[in-house]
Amino acid sequence: MQLKQLFTEDRAVSPVIGVILMVAITVILAAVIGTFVLGLGDQVSETAPQASFSFDYDGNGALTITHESGEAINAGQVTITGDINNSTDTWADFAAGTPTDISAGSSVVVNSSTGGGFAEGEGVRVVWESESGSSSSTLQKWTYNA
Repeated sequence: MQLKQLFTEDRAVSPVIGVILMVAITVILAAVIGTFVLGLGDQVSETAPQASFSFDYDGNGALTITHESGEAINAGQVTITGDINNSTDTWADFAAGTPTDISAGSSVVVNSSTGGGFAEGEGVRVVWESESGSSSSTLQKWTYNA
């Protein structure tokens, strides 16, 4: 083969590279469209917030729950459950007034289910639920240990 003929050769690998790129683009588009069609795209944004709560028990049945640090959370999405007098109320139901967000320093007081104090092993959970209701997560848990 002569050097001059080598530089004038018309055949190359560009058709192979073109096919590979087209297949890759098709696969990526199928994956993106598939996640949104199946509703998986909505669940990605519904991750539980990162927040820390502290619990202060007075020994007589009143437990103060305080948001110490982390993200501000919609008060209507946080439920306080466990061995308390109202077991399925949101944070907003316990708080004075109607706060829209739970931010650092926000606190509520809940009472034990018996009113006389928590028994050994009884507890309270702060639970977050997504806006769509499709997922929930326990943000913090407190258990009474005498």
